[in-house]
Parts: sequence; C-alpha cells; structure tokens
Amino acid sequence: MHGIIELRIRESGNIVLYDANGLEAKVGDYVIIDAERGQDYAQVMCIPEKVSEEDLKKPLKKIIRIATQEDNNQINENKKRTKDAFQICVKKIQERKLDMKLIDAEYSFDGTKLIFYFTSEDRVDFRELVKDLAHIFKVRIELKQIGVRDEARMLGGFGHCGRSLCCASFLKGFDAVTIRMAKEQNLSLNPTKISGVCGRLMCCLFYEYENYKKYLKGLPKEGEKITLPEGKGKVISVNALKRKVVVELEEGKHIELDYNK
Repeated sequence: MHGIIELRIRESGNIVLYDANGLEAKVGDYVIIDAERGQDYAQVMCIPEKVSEEDLKKPLKKIIRIATQEDNNQINENKKRTKDAFQICVKKIQERKLDMKLIDAEYSFDGTKLIFYFTSEDRVDFRELVKDLAHIFKVRIELKQIGVRDEARMLGGFGHCGRSLCCASFLKGFDAVTIRMAKEQNLSLNPTKISGVCGRLMCCLFYEYENYKKYLKGLPKEGEKITLPEGKGKVISVNALKRKVVVELEEGKHIELDYNK
C-alpha cells in the first residue's frame, strides 16, 4: 500500500507503521516523527506492499520530515553521548550494588530524555539510581526493565538458520509460542534445537505455524498405520513442505507417497 512505511523508533524501540505524509522516504533513511513527548527520530525499516485491515483500524501518525543533515548530525551526536552514559550508569549500578544488568541506553532526539534498558530476575528499587543519573546528566531519566526476548532484539545476533534474528530485523512484536507448534512442524523437541538465543522458543515457530497447518492438511500423521495397495504399513516420516510421506511396510520395505499428485 502506497504511503505506509514501517519505522523503528530510535535504535531500540518498537517497529510501527506510519503515514509517509507524501514524502519519498527510503529504507534506511532516518525520519523525524511525533512521539509520546515531543519529536523523536526513527529509521525506515520497510515499505510494505500490503498492510492488513487490522493495522489500519486506528489512524496512522504522519512523519514530520525526512531527517536533514543537521538532524543526522544530532542523531550521531546522541549516539556518541549514549556510549559514555552507558558506562557511567554501569558504574553507578555497581556502586549501589543493584541486581540488574544494563542492556542499552539511548537519548531522545532532542536530548531531553535519557532511557536505560535493563534486565533483572526480580523487581529493582532504582529510585536512588535515577536521582544519581539525573544529577549527572541534567535530563529526564527513564529506567525500563525488559525481558530476555527484548534483550535479544536490542542486542541482535544470528539464529540457528544463520540469518539475523527475526525480532531484531522485521518482527513488530512478540507472539505467544507453544511447544505444540514445534510438534506440528515435526521438529526435534530438544530445547537447544527449538530455542532462540534468548532461551525462549523461536519466534519463527509462530509465524510459520499457519503455513505448516495448511501443508499438513490431508497428510497422515507420523506413527499412523495406513493400508496401501502394497500392504499395511506405518508412517515413519512426513515432509509437510514437500507434501511427501514415507511409509514402512510390515516386511520392512519403504515407500514414498507424493500427495502433490
């Protein structure tokens, strides 16, 4: 759909849809947008060909402008300042002996807000830490506790498939993934095989699930006993994508059935 673009707000924010406002924004461009509290920056991740009706139920916000050279200079300067801010925050966490792991930090576009993201197994009383940081940086401080999936999205990396993590590249959010989805896709239930770098079930199990259900329709299940012209046998292998099934007959002979025909 023309005029709709996907943006990642700042470096670590969510991927959201925006109205391009008639501007020729390209993938990789930085743009200036209206955010919760004033202007912020975002990067164009994708220009989708189609957008679901569900995504268009609410009016989309419009981008203000494609980032100018001055805007890009500001963004780059914020990134440099963020590196120092990160190290200072790590030091303050250690000084106060807080049980938290700092993951990322980022300035808002106008530099009036500094956000720190951290993980912890428990709730953390970071009120004194906020005071320390506000005194040092003289801006509004936000500390946000995130989960392990968000940590993986922010830090990035590669999955078992060798490609960039889905959560860090194109997923807009996290859906509930269940072990049943792995079973339906005939995958090994070894946790190391079906878990991502975050330790949770891989996100691809969810968004590939519907296709597997479609391709599995009409196929016998692995372990099911069936009768063929050649005799009785048991299904020992099911390839949903190729829609092929291997049956082992009672005398031990293997027969491959092609359900595409």
